[in-house]
Amino acid sequence: MSLRQFEYALAVAEQGSVTAAAELLHVAQPSVSQQIRGLERELGVKLFARTPTGLVPTVVGRAFLREAEVAVSASRRARATARAGAEELVGELVVAAQMGFGTRQLPGALGALRRRFPRLEVTVFEEPSSAELERLCRRGVLDLALMAACERSPADAHHLGDEEFVVVLGAGHRQLAADRVELRELEGEPWVRFDRESALDGVLRDVLRDNELTPTTVARVSQTATAVRWAAHGLGVTLVPASAVPPGHEHLVRPVFPVVSQPVIAVVRAAAGPAETALLELLRQETWYNTASVSPVS
Repeated sequence: MSLRQFEYALAVAEQGSVTAAAELLHVAQPSVSQQIRGLERELGVKLFARTPTGLVPTVVGRAFLREAEVAVSASRRARATARAGAEELVGELVVAAQMGFGTRQLPGALGALRRRFPRLEVTVFEEPSSAELERLCRRGVLDLALMAACERSPADAHHLGDEEFVVVLGAGHRQLAADRVELRELEGEPWVRFDRESALDGVLRDVLRDNELTPTTVARVSQTATAVRWAAHGLGVTLVPASAVPPGHEHLVRPVFPVVSQPVIAVVRAAAGPAETALLELLRQETWYNTASVSPVS
């Protein structure tokens, strides 16, 4: 088995077809097919099943691909470390952010990183589940994860700041007259919520329970920007990290009482390389949100 075969298998799983994977990898389609067939023969298993919607990994294939992803990530990091010089850093950096956290800080830090090291390739994705982020960290797939602290956070996590949550109200809502909204005043309000497995919905569940609120859920969404926009249009109220509020909606945002906040941490892979270290320092330099930044416009 070779890393090239691993990369081809991961591309097929991502794209759902050999043709699309070949286009992504900039190679001929027969080459991808040949490598996948060779890999399956060597392993003695079928990695992919053909369905009406394309190729999907089998049960065995999914298990194999998880390990292949770890191997490919480790190989890329090794190449990047070997080629890193005092003034030049190349290779790939894989970053994941828990949905809603560091929405404004992470782009600023990444922009500064790319300006400093223009040949560095950065892959970023957003993950709603803190449990999945922790699993990816343990597997060594990620170079850096940005997330809210929780009971299972590693002891060597780096505290960056605290993210305060705010309530988003529809235009004309009675609570817009308040500088800070008492959560119990939201009894009877419909709520725009997040996917049940997401960390953000976990925060909201705790808030509703602690303040003895019985929610009516009118919608569940998978993105913070969607929740804010739907709340702004009067569908229901929502609770999001302050930094996740899109520009133009600040006048509909209020801090809450009791205060809802979570520490934000960065989890860096073991034996961190120069790219992860540089990004961590840039994140430390970012301004972490407080409700003074989203106070009502007078």
